[in-house]
Amino acid sequence: MLVFPNAKLNLGLYITGQRPDGFRNLESVFVPLPWCDALEVLPAAESTETTLALTGIPIPGDPATNLCHRAYELLRTDFNLPPIRQHLHKVVPIGAGLGGGSADAAFALRALNELFELDLSAETLVGYARRLGSDCAFFIANKPVFAYEKGDVFEEISLNLTGTACKVVYPGLHISTAEAYSRVTPRTPRHDLREALRQPMETWRETVSNDFEDALTPFYPVLGEIKEQLYAAGATYVSLSGSGSAVYGLFPGLELPPKLDMPNGYLVWDGRL
Repeated sequence: MLVFPNAKLNLGLYITGQRPDGFRNLESVFVPLPWCDALEVLPAAESTETTLALTGIPIPGDPATNLCHRAYELLRTDFNLPPIRQHLHKVVPIGAGLGGGSADAAFALRALNELFELDLSAETLVGYARRLGSDCAFFIANKPVFAYEKGDVFEEISLNLTGTACKVVYPGLHISTAEAYSRVTPRTPRHDLREALRQPMETWRETVSNDFEDALTPFYPVLGEIKEQLYAAGATYVSLSGSGSAVYGLFPGLELPPKLDMPNGYLVWDGRL
């Protein structure tokens, strides 16, 4: 079985408080981004061990700790799953704030559910996904939502950006989640995110923000430079996504975003949401 885990964008991201469990409460709107990895999941011969092959962008760490492998092990505790072979080809950059690793885990759960006919409901899959990581649960339904608490509790939102031209720029800068959160102080949002997103996109520049952007840009000025370039190119709205270093611009009304000259080593995704 071959699946294509897609990334996500954050429309606004507010860190609103510290939780007793050590996590932070947040508010954000998650939107699927069709920048995709490729994940193949196949049964293995009974006499062989479960394996995970990794290609594409190098993924640091032991493959045994990879979220795709952890998804299999999580389901195997409750179901008599046979050995499998997984092959993850990594395309979505790591540490970019695009949720690529979380998507891989969620798509692995979905693929295993279908491959072995486990007949797990979407709600049950969300429960497993939450145990793998806060962002993972979003990729089960994989549609725009208002996310809150740890980012794993959702409300439906009436937001349709389908077909909007988008450019995402990753400057080759890995920002760890731990570093990003260490630089942010929780606060009450200056604007109600859901209400702000109901207004024309032209107003978002003043009302929809990402708390990590203010916290990280002084240490990584390149983030602000990319933002300025995207606005200069005609983007209606530009923002950092998540807690990483990817900056995106939305260009409604265009077939594709304009071309930009970016330094070697940058990864750029152009397309439509």
